[in-house]
Amino acid sequence: MASTAARSRRTLNVWPGYVDALATLLLAVVFLLTVFVVGQFFLSQELSGRDETLVKLNRQIADLTDLLALERSNRRTQEEEVRNLRTTLAGVEAERDQARTQSEAATVSQGAAGALDKQLESERGATKRALSQIDQLNEQISAMRRQLAALEDALAASESRDRESQARIAELGSRLNVALAQKVQELARYRSDFFGRLRQILGNRPDIRVVGDRFVLQSEVLFPAGSATLKPEAGPELDRIAGAISDLAKQIPSDLPWVLRVDGHTDARPISTSQFPSNWALSAARAIAVVQYLAGKGIPPQHLLAGAFGEFQPLDAGTTEEAYARNRRIEMKLTER
Repeated sequence: MASTAARSRRTLNVWPGYVDALATLLLAVVFLLTVFVVGQFFLSQELSGRDETLVKLNRQIADLTDLLALERSNRRTQEEEVRNLRTTLAGVEAERDQARTQSEAATVSQGAAGALDKQLESERGATKRALSQIDQLNEQISAMRRQLAALEDALAASESRDRESQARIAELGSRLNVALAQKVQELARYRSDFFGRLRQILGNRPDIRVVGDRFVLQSEVLFPAGSATLKPEAGPELDRIAGAISDLAKQIPSDLPWVLRVDGHTDARPISTSQFPSNWALSAARAIAVVQYLAGKGIPPQHLLAGAFGEFQPLDAGTTEEAYARNRRIEMKLTER
């Protein structure tokens, strides 16, 4: 009797240990969830900062482009003024040379006509006027040369600013390329997450597989032979895919230009019916049917793209039934718009 009571007390004392273990496990789960939420918050803040930096870089490039265009316009105007001044300078120098020739001719005439006082006085007056005109022309030439030197200095400064603007634009272009490369890397990461989720959802099925960066479904999974109408049993498969895309769309930044491309493929055997005059028409109709179904499940239409390749992109060049079956497929690819 006493041994039975002792065993009963030992059995009841085990429960507090179980309660402590469960409480510890619950605290660990809560801690992991907290770490995950904090990580997601900091990741979203980092992506937002990169987007703002990209917008600022684009704005700076636009401002520098406008400034460069204005500098080039000013430089062309200054070059035109320089050409005009040089033309005017050449004309003034020609007039000066002509006046000097007239002055020398007047001096020679004065020596030859010593007896003619009136003509001498007239020639002397003409000589004085010619000399005065030469002095004025020399002053004008000096002023024009100073103005020409100032314009050449302004033109050199404008060319220097132009070179600096070009160098800054090249630097900003390089930074923009780096930012765009980061966007491409982000899309590649989301594509990897997308394929990973689809593998988990759909499992290891022989008629649904991943080929490179594309997710491939055999046409027989979705459509009857020679038809573009979805099978009733295709709904659950497409619903799983739509769910994975919807979850992923919530994580992708709104300014990342992504689309889910759905491509239709057929085998090499030709088709010619009133509804499908060619394999191209059949593959296009099947791709559109999948896109419309996904749009009906809440996927934004602006992120869906339907493509058709007909029989011109085979996976297997053979002519067996197995080769034909491999080539009849729907491919999905997460890519840039």
